[in-house]
Amino acid sequence: MSVNDQSSDPRESTVVGNVTKQLLVDGKWRPATGGGTFPVEDPSTTATLCSVADATSEDALEALAAADRAQPSWAAHPPRERGEILRRAFETITSRHEDLALLMTLEMGKPLAESRAEITYAAEFFRWFAEEAVRIDGDYTVAPNGKGRVLVLRQPVGPALMVTPWNFPMAMGTRKIGPAVAAGCTMVMKPAHQTPLTMLALGEILTEAGLPDGVLNIVTARSAGSVMRPMIEDDRARKLTFTGSTPVGRKLIEQSAGQVLNVSMELGGNAPFLVFDDADVDAAVDGAMLAKMRNVGEACTAANRFYVHDGVAEEFTRKLTERMEALRVGRGVGDGVEVGPLIDANQLDKVVELVDDAVAKGARVETGGSRGDGQGHYYLPTVLTGVPSSARMNREEIFGPVAPITTFTEEHEATAAANNTEFGLVSYVYTRDVQRALRISENLQAGMVGLNQGVVSNASAPFGGVKHSGIGREGGKVGIDEYLETKYVAVGGL
Repeated sequence: MSVNDQSSDPRESTVVGNVTKQLLVDGKWRPATGGGTFPVEDPSTTATLCSVADATSEDALEALAAADRAQPSWAAHPPRERGEILRRAFETITSRHEDLALLMTLEMGKPLAESRAEITYAAEFFRWFAEEAVRIDGDYTVAPNGKGRVLVLRQPVGPALMVTPWNFPMAMGTRKIGPAVAAGCTMVMKPAHQTPLTMLALGEILTEAGLPDGVLNIVTARSAGSVMRPMIEDDRARKLTFTGSTPVGRKLIEQSAGQVLNVSMELGGNAPFLVFDDADVDAAVDGAMLAKMRNVGEACTAANRFYVHDGVAEEFTRKLTERMEALRVGRGVGDGVEVGPLIDANQLDKVVELVDDAVAKGARVETGGSRGDGQGHYYLPTVLTGVPSSARMNREEIFGPVAPITTFTEEHEATAAANNTEFGLVSYVYTRDVQRALRISENLQAGMVGLNQGVVSNASAPFGGVKHSGIGREGGKVGIDEYLETKYVAVGGL
């Protein structure tokens, strides 16, 4: 890999330099209490891009206080105007598409082509919820005994605490902010410490779009617990929404119990990818590349366990291996680069451990299977075959560019293996048999199914999982429900 060296492109320092690296509290950008900062790393070189404000618990509670003060007036804000703010923000994101994509690549590592795709995807949540803001409805009916009326209102749940991950630093933010703005909720946002710059840039865009002071507050911090726990335990917070790992999600749910917070959780995944003997193998390989290699495999929707029918396993494995071997690995800003670095040293070490564990238990490396060259956190695109059921990667999220393949003979074997996990976010199925497609889709224990396609993300569709993969749904018509309470008014005297 010869593209790992730090680029001298002046655009890189410009887009980083243009971001305000402070906290956004009550409409004002300010440093953290005590002036603390923490560094943001370029994962492709391990060099420091810049430093941003490191919030304290005092800063977090000030942000929550600002959200609480702004909540009544924001809830009363005309829905049409809330939607127009989102629409203007959508247009600004679109107009700054290239700079935002470059900023994301620098702090997260993904290739520019993928960053561009994420910016487009992220903007769509603002466009979608701009339209949903005016479609919040209720109900008015005659009571069954005819002696009164039943009035049902939908009202904003109140100040929402938001925690977003590093792997999709803008889309995971707009997927939460969009419905909250549309519903009339104020917010305190805590982005991942690895990728704060994209969220700070988004905060500037929303401010420019006319979002009132205190509606969106952003606290960046190296330690999530030091700023989140005080807010979670404060009775001014009424909702917590988190995207991230299942272990962290469990802790946050426990902490939320004291205040009985409304929670929505988009947690981990361990997606199976099923290829049946009647599948279009070329289409399945195309889908596998998308499902596995999107975001360098660092996605909760990533295909982690490939179950391929004996009749097509040899062809599928050969073609997938050829495709993986041909991928160009390097710094995300490089021409033609398709695979960037992993986010940090910890994530790289985890991928190494999982592959070494599988190989030690009998798996065979078809391609890859090792770290990449250079100073960044690179791991080579990898295909493993003969992965035993005892391998850790069958139970744990890989979050890296590794495709483990296991064969099966009978349909029930594939379904049982796919469901043999605590997770249930997404499953992928390739078959040309319509009846099998519907049968398998119904039997898979997952909140989403990719049927003959390797990408399920869609702003207009409900995103979320079952079992330990989460609570609630984001996106689609139901996405705004997570930010609304239902109030019943009994009307008498009629």
